[in-house]
Amino acid sequence: QVQLVESGGDLVQVGGSLRLSCAASGSIFTINYMGWYRQAPEKQRELVATITSGGTTNYADTVKGRFTISRDNEKNTVLLQMTSLKPEDTSDYYCNAGIRRSGSTSVYRYWGHGTQVTVPS
Repeated sequence: QVQLVESGGDLVQVGGSLRLSCAASGSIFTINYMGWYRQAPEKQRELVATITSGGTTNYADTVKGRFTISRDNEKNTVLLQMTSLKPEDTSDYYCNAGIRRSGSTSVYRYWGHGTQVTVPS
């Protein structure tokens, strides 16, 4: 089995910073991409940022210049450094990864259970 576990969500004031972490564990052969999505109440889940195994990043326009995604391939972790936080960043943040399990030739998409970020207005 493979698990993604997020941590770091919190309540932070407008303009503040927060760092989210996600660790993948289990029977992992390789991790292709890792990323973060978010979902606010009554809204669809949306992409925040992704990063490939080679380090290529992609960001939603709403977070460009404020959020930074990074990963540690040896530790199977992905981080999301968030700065200049706004009330509209309030969401549940979900870790996402494309993982090839040991003994498998296919890549499957896995999700974490989410961590809550709240930025009061």
